[in-house]
Amino acid sequence: MANAKEIQIRMKSIRDTMKITSAMYMISSSKMKKAKKILEDTEPYFYNLRGAIRRIQRHVPNIENQYFDMRPEIPEKDRRVGIILVTGDKGLAGAYNHNIIRMTEEELEKGCQVKLYPLGIVGRQYFEKKDVNMDGSFRYTVQNPSMHRARLIAEEVISQFLSGNLDEVYIIYTRMEGAALMVPKKERLLPLKKKGLEDEKNIPIEFHREEIQMIPSPEEVLNSIVPNYLIGRLYGCLVEAYASENNSRMMAMESSTNNAKEMLKELSIAYNRARQAAITQEITEVISGARAQKRK
Repeated sequence: MANAKEIQIRMKSIRDTMKITSAMYMISSSKMKKAKKILEDTEPYFYNLRGAIRRIQRHVPNIENQYFDMRPEIPEKDRRVGIILVTGDKGLAGAYNHNIIRMTEEELEKGCQVKLYPLGIVGRQYFEKKDVNMDGSFRYTVQNPSMHRARLIAEEVISQFLSGNLDEVYIIYTRMEGAALMVPKKERLLPLKKKGLEDEKNIPIEFHREEIQMIPSPEEVLNSIVPNYLIGRLYGCLVEAYASENNSRMMAMESSTNNAKEMLKELSIAYNRARQAAITQEITEVISGARAQKRK
């Protein structure tokens, strides 16, 4: 058993660590609430954009557009896939980064020609050590996601898709499914699925369809709306990932703080036992010395 001095030093170290984990919990909580508020404020605009795209499809169901080009003539093994990977800039967030990296590695093993667009220091540093085709354009932090950053990323992948350098574009990020459940998600950004944007199913023929006028043409209207929709969707994913990261860090820090409290309880018991043993030993030595003097 360690002596009382060693136990005291260890208890002090745990208390100092617990102060750090408690502070990180409070900081992550504040950041998570702020991110969710930003997402709630911006989502309605982009939901309306999605609704506008659905209305155009409903009025012109057979419209052909470059953003809906599935390119069926390209075989699966020859398709060039771009994956936007969203990890954190640091650890101490439980399995947050690990789950995203594992899902990305599963996609890399499928055999397609994949090009990664890593966002976040953890993911970028991890895949830099691998033999992976990776774009290094976006080297900024994922903290405090902004519309400007989302626009730069969206413009790059849209340009690569329209020029034929990419046939599909996906984003892998973490989404909050509840207060304590963060789930890694893979969503396709391009090409858009016509059925994926439809909420109305089996609309009867006699259903009233409002009249709308699209100038100069439905295709040009889509060419204007879709990029803004993709920017908003990407921005929403970045904010959702940021909120999920901080929520994961909150849970990890709360767990660490609780574990520290349990360790302090156990060490406190051990410290009291060590003190009791030391006192008992001192009393025994005093009594033994007194008896020895008495015999003399």
